[in-house]
Amino acid sequence: MYLGLDASTQSISGIIIDPANGSIIAEASINFGNTLPEYQSPSGFLPNGENGEVHADPGMWLDALELLLDQLKEQTDLSKIKAISGAGQQHATVYLNNSFTSTLAALTPEKPLSEQIQPTLSRSTAPIWMDSSTSEECAEIAQALGGDEQVCAISGSTATPRFSGPQIRKFAKTDPASYAATTLIHLNSSFFASVLAGKSSPIDLGDGAGMNLVNLTNANWDPALLEATAPNLVDKLPPLASSGSFVSNISSYFVEKYGFQPDCRILTWTGDNPASLVGMGAAHPGKLVISLGTSDTLFAAMPEALTDPNGYGHVFGNPLGGFMTLTCIANGSLARETVKENDKLSWNDFERDSIASQPAGNNGKFALPFFIPEITPRVSPNELVTNNWDYATADTATKVRGVLEGQFLNIRYNTEWLELTPETVLLTGGASKNTGIAQCAANVFQAETKRINVSSSVALGGAFLAAIDSGYNYDSLVEQFCPTAPHSTVQPESDSNFYPSHRSELEAIIQQLCSNERASQQDCVLTP
Repeated sequence: MYLGLDASTQSISGIIIDPANGSIIAEASINFGNTLPEYQSPSGFLPNGENGEVHADPGMWLDALELLLDQLKEQTDLSKIKAISGAGQQHATVYLNNSFTSTLAALTPEKPLSEQIQPTLSRSTAPIWMDSSTSEECAEIAQALGGDEQVCAISGSTATPRFSGPQIRKFAKTDPASYAATTLIHLNSSFFASVLAGKSSPIDLGDGAGMNLVNLTNANWDPALLEATAPNLVDKLPPLASSGSFVSNISSYFVEKYGFQPDCRILTWTGDNPASLVGMGAAHPGKLVISLGTSDTLFAAMPEALTDPNGYGHVFGNPLGGFMTLTCIANGSLARETVKENDKLSWNDFERDSIASQPAGNNGKFALPFFIPEITPRVSPNELVTNNWDYATADTATKVRGVLEGQFLNIRYNTEWLELTPETVLLTGGASKNTGIAQCAANVFQAETKRINVSSSVALGGAFLAAIDSGYNYDSLVEQFCPTAPHSTVQPESDSNFYPSHRSELEAIIQQLCSNERASQQDCVLTP
């Protein structure tokens, strides 16, 4: 059996699979806020941080890991687990002093992990991906490298608030004494792998590429980015390694306390987004995954490390080799819901009006629902933008289909830099259940579109990596654990290839919005 773990923002989850018979043996999840109220983190992080700071307590993560293993132990015999891998929330950093490695080697099952490891923290809390307090540090890193374009060309992303490099720089600036006392900086993912292995784990390329510190060309720490980020940083970072690399057999702590076999293999962990790519069966090029949530997210495997010239998309390592991209669109389901509520529609009405009442292409009308500041493209009009038609006076069917097609048109346009022609689009998330929405995706991308509902895709991706370590074939694992639900596949409608005719108009609108944004920012700088 193989165990995959998912250390996310609000919980830690685990799934145990048996690839020999294609079965899920056990699943469990520990919600931080509900289960560990003593950490005063109802949503998985410490509330009310100043100036956009969002931190979490690594002790909470460790307590939750032990509770999770207790639950899994009740469901099955953990001695049958041959290998463990997993994933953590990307960009979270853990700061450790020179006692960390010796403490790991001497863990005793008579005391909780959190009690033993807490003294090894040189910083009591860990900034996580939600922390947006590092805009100043991002600007400093970009300036040192000659601009954001150069940072993106090297690392796959512009200098980004929430990313690990800017977080490290802020810590070095604001608390230089504690930074000097830090001998090792781990990501959430490599921290967990280290605890399980009883020795410091490498950082994998999938998660490491989300730090603004890795040179994608040579898959190593980039000297110029390290120098621009913080003093002596190269001496404080673990080495980089491939995803699913062997770290060590499991720590004796877990053998004695939970019954694992001493030869259970601990592999490097990756980030939650790379693991989800694996767990949803999309780790080979040819498939696009679009997750329809509060924000919409597109990710896909890439054969080489192309970078987004506009800096909207991010490039991470693909755990199965090569690279992957992630592009986030802020105006996702909340925008769709706004349209639905404004016209007092049920979801059934929304689906009927989006597919049955209007032709594909919506008679040439589309809308970009930028109700909140958008990430892709980076604009903040706070309005719904149309291609020269009056949204307010249009009939409901035109509005709905115009917004849906506009959302997918925006996604396709802003991911052209990938130079991919997808064979299949995989839709996931709550809105993917809506056939009308799926049909719009199929039409815009001119590709077969499948709705998938893989539970625990991140933990499942970790379990796949663990099984692959023993020689199991990835495609066979996908076939076993990622089946497509009946009647979930949607084909493009006939005469629905309207993207080419809309592209130039879409480009003009987006370029004008971006131009307005730049002018607005310049006005803000020049105004006393």
